[in-house]
Amino acid sequence: MGERAQVRESHPITIPATQSEPEPDLAVVQPLGKEYLQHHPYPENVFWLMEFSDTSLQKDLEPKAKAYAAAGIPEYWVINLQRMELVVMRDPVNGAYQSQTTLKEGSVAPIAFPDVPISVRRLLD
Repeated sequence: MGERAQVRESHPITIPATQSEPEPDLAVVQPLGKEYLQHHPYPENVFWLMEFSDTSLQKDLEPKAKAYAAAGIPEYWVINLQRMELVVMRDPVNGAYQSQTTLKEGSVAPIAFPDVPISVRRLLD
């Protein structure tokens, strides 16, 4: 994605409404550079979040998904390592993602970057 986004690994984002700072495995955020020295990315700075999930699967699919949807984060992906599948959640409305798709193969492009297809197999391997 070059200069269009910054990928942050296991760093907090700030959700002011709940005064929480979850640490997703990957956060793809606006490339605001030194501004992140002042504060962590806010929901409006987040393009999408990803979790690689095994033992925390239920937590990642339920309370975390609800929290991210309530914050208005447009897209949340969970890589389910138990079943080797990708769960793509989109369209947050009233604290819930309205769209949920499970993939085991093919490719998926994030909403913010429709020109950047990502191989599902590459994520799962």
